[in-house]
Amino acid sequence: MAKKKVSRVLTLNIKAGEASPATVAKDLGPLGINIMQFCQAYNAATTPSRGLVVPAKITVFEDRSFQFAPKTPTTASLLRRAAGVDKGSAKPNRRAEMSISRDQLREIVDIKLPDMNTWKTDTAEKMVVGAARSMGIEVKD
Repeated sequence: MAKKKVSRVLTLNIKAGEASPATVAKDLGPLGINIMQFCQAYNAATTPSRGLVVPAKITVFEDRSFQFAPKTPTTASLLRRAAGVDKGSAKPNRRAEMSISRDQLREIVDIKLPDMNTWKTDTAEKMVVGAARSMGIEVKD
């Protein structure tokens, strides 16, 4: 069987379990794939992470079929959930309005490590701490 020719590869950030034609149509509609079929498959695959933003790498083929691979939830959405807030601080460098514990940080690192560009947990922790700082979230010991 011959390999399908890839038409396009794209990455979309969509809330897990909440994909609808309205949210993805502007990105997927011009590619000619079945949007409802994508939404059903994405929602089924990301149900355990419901409420978090989960990127999906979508490969569209010339025959308008597709494959997708959900990634781990975004660091920002994991930090917001751990801190119990809806969005980061409006003035993150002036004062830290929210905080998370070191244990919560390690949980986030364990979730994110497969998709990060490092295999060392201490380096990954520094990356997540930097993201937290830019959102106005302080990591307490």
